Amino acid sequence: MRFLRRLPALAAAALLALAGLSASPAQAGESAVTAAPAFKAPYPCGQRWTYSHHSAEVRRALDFVRADGGATAGTPVLASAAGTATRHSQPSGAGNYVVVDHGGGWKTYYFHLAAYSVANGAWVGQGQQIGTTGSTGNSSGAHIHYEQLYNGVGQNIVINGAGLSYPGGYHQAYLTSDNGCGGSGVAFTTWGSGVNVRADARLSAAVVTTLAGPTAVRVLCQKQGDTVNAEGYSNNWWSKLRDQNGFISNIYIDHPSAQLPGVPLC
Repeated sequence: MRFLRRLPALAAAALLALAGLSASPAQAGESAVTAAPAFKAPYPCGQRWTYSHHSAEVRRALDFVRADGGATAGTPVLASAAGTATRHSQPSGAGNYVVVDHGGGWKTYYFHLAAYSVANGAWVGQGQQIGTTGSTGNSSGAHIHYEQLYNGVGQNIVINGAGLSYPGGYHQAYLTSDNGCGGSGVAFTTWGSGVNVRADARLSAAVVTTLAGPTAVRVLCQKQGDTVNAEGYSNNWWSKLRDQNGFISNIYIDHPSAQLPGVPLC
């Protein structure tokens, strides 16, 4: 009798097999989560920011402030992935903010903007400026309140494929952006020997590598940092090198200008 009771189930399985279908649980209406975009940091290439999470923050948000000596207020806010941008305002809460819809259920939110840099409903590419960092709405100081949502639910934030931590205060965790760095950079040649490439534009920053002699390099962006003196010259501009993934003082770039032409700011 046990065999007879199994006959209807066996017949149904046979019919599914003939139809090229599966009787697995996936056929019961379960759908896979749409893969997230390759999100990048919401601020410019080469900049180092610290971030924190507060219990009152909604939807697994992180707040970012600059930690590389630059001013947080007025810094460009960049789309961390491509999508359609919409502008919003909530004076008693999020202030001026932008939502970027990346498709497939994924959205990112950028709160407390000082100003918008994109038209409502415009398509934006990854790394495109969508606003400037500010402190509008319910905010005690300039910062980027940043969220990643899937189908309206806040997700743990992932940048460049790696999940970020959720520290309870600033200066416990840091993130250097590679958003908007560009694919190739501008070609230059260095001079001198034993030139240190550092993790940031500071003489105290960790040494990433050392250039033994004159080297062909690709410069992604440049920013001001510690002043370096060499051969009777002084320069406080530094270049972000694509292939070495670090900074060198522009004083070691074989070019007469302190600030390199044709190279964007970090």
